[in-house]
Amino acid sequence: MATGTSTNWAAPTETEWLLHTAGLRGDVAAQVRALAREELYIAAPKAEVDARPDLIRWPSYRDASGRPCRPVLTRGMLPPWHPDWVFHGVSLRWIADSGLLDGRTLLAVNAGTPAQAVLPTGPDHLAHWRRLHVEVERPDRLVGLRHGALRGPLAYGLACGAQLALSNDVPWNEVGSVYRDYTEQLRMLRESWGITERAHWQQQLDALLDARNSPAEPDFVLRVREELRAGLDEAPPAELWRETAAGHAQDIGVGHDAVREIEELVRRIIRYEARFRADGLLPPDGRVTTAVAYDYGRAVNLARWGLAARFCTPHEAEQAIVHAGALSRSAYRSWEGFSAAYTLGRVLRFDGESYGSYYQGNLTAHRILTEHEASPWRNIPWR
Repeated sequence: MATGTSTNWAAPTETEWLLHTAGLRGDVAAQVRALAREELYIAAPKAEVDARPDLIRWPSYRDASGRPCRPVLTRGMLPPWHPDWVFHGVSLRWIADSGLLDGRTLLAVNAGTPAQAVLPTGPDHLAHWRRLHVEVERPDRLVGLRHGALRGPLAYGLACGAQLALSNDVPWNEVGSVYRDYTEQLRMLRESWGITERAHWQQQLDALLDARNSPAEPDFVLRVREELRAGLDEAPPAELWRETAAGHAQDIGVGHDAVREIEELVRRIIRYEARFRADGLLPPDGRVTTAVAYDYGRAVNLARWGLAARFCTPHEAEQAIVHAGALSRSAYRSWEGFSAAYTLGRVLRFDGESYGSYYQGNLTAHRILTEHEASPWRNIPWR
């Protein structure tokens, strides 16, 4: 359905722009394609969802013409954060399978806005939505909100969490109503972080901002190398680094097995850094000086997750994000250095030198964030 509005409208994201311009042409098929890979949102009272997290109540309404409609929103059209209202995230496939659209009831996307799409819901339409859900490609992409933070300390902090935001296909610069679907956000925090209430969230956030969440050994051996480098005024030989790290570990009283693990960790870091250089994560003579970026980058996202779960307020989330950005700035010299350190922290913890999804996902994010013309890493100076 054409909205009759101007093509000069400043859409929050590309999705809303595609809906808007297709609506001006009356191109419903293009609107459906734009929605096929997107999460769509149904508003609900928080108390209602907390009481029945397994149930999605989807109210209908009648438009000005008296037609029954069921409303959803795209991400860029979500209202500001509110403590008592949350959102279910659904797909076109879920909508098609819900049994709540009978051909007479329309799907109203962003009703009453320039990004409106009012879609027919006959059996053929629903079947097409199901096929699109299977066929649509979901490439890695950088998403940003036009009305999100773009400059200043908050944008800087959010940019330090951009790798994870990119891999989760959420806007990098949003501090708002949703990170993930509300019930999915609660499940993820519970299962992956042991967070079920505000106090747990605060404890985990503090640990990340203090760089206490990740194992201490990587930073221990990296500090040894930096101390050797300062003393030698050049990069220490690998054997000297390994032996010195092992000797320091013995001096502080760790056991024989732990000393051997320290030696192997030095070897692993050497191998990872060689791969980083080959893949462009590090320059030819580059190295990682500290791995705290992995905790700081996750702190940015944990702040956003806590906000989405209603464990904190927007102000508290923003304070944590700005703090994580300031800590990152003091620890590194460039976005590229931060990225390599974040990647090293992640792969040392999860990849096991398989160079699998943990590594490849970060490599993809690094390339997009360092090359995309709209990337915050290209538009926000490190210092």
